[in-house]
Amino acid sequence: MNSNNSLKLYELASEIINKCRSKKFKISVAESCTGGLISSIITSIPGSSDVFECGFITYSNNSKRKFLNVSQNTLSLYGAVSEEVVIEMISGLKLRTQSDILMAISGIAGPGGGTKDKPEGLVWISYAFKNNNIKTANQKYGPIGRKLVREKSSIESLKCLLSLL
Repeated sequence: MNSNNSLKLYELASEIINKCRSKKFKISVAESCTGGLISSIITSIPGSSDVFECGFITYSNNSKRKFLNVSQNTLSLYGAVSEEVVIEMISGLKLRTQSDILMAISGIAGPGGGTKDKPEGLVWISYAFKNNNIKTANQKYGPIGRKLVREKSSIESLKCLLSLL
């Protein structure tokens, strides 16, 4: 991992944990393209067990359907890397967890796998408080390499969570 990105991830996760601890909030995440990196960073911080409830790594479409109730129709119509799918991933987290703060991410880390409409480096993030509207964001990193897409999208995801706090 790039040392600057590693430091940034650690700093963001520490801030999130401290704010959640002070408010007694729990966090759950659903990850696809990051493959557990966000959960790993959060749980690398001492005291994370006070706030981190769970992380789902739903890399395949089948796992998105099975564990988060993402509909086959949504996957077929919009594809796994879409605003619609990350919204359904959050909805699944709402049903399966008792967390106050939720985040989901899906993207094309590359190399390859992209299309004209969904190029390599495209990432969708959704985030929400349990009983509030779901917010979304997307990033278009381009073909910067799998490692950097995962790192940068993890940083962006943590920034999204922090914006809720």
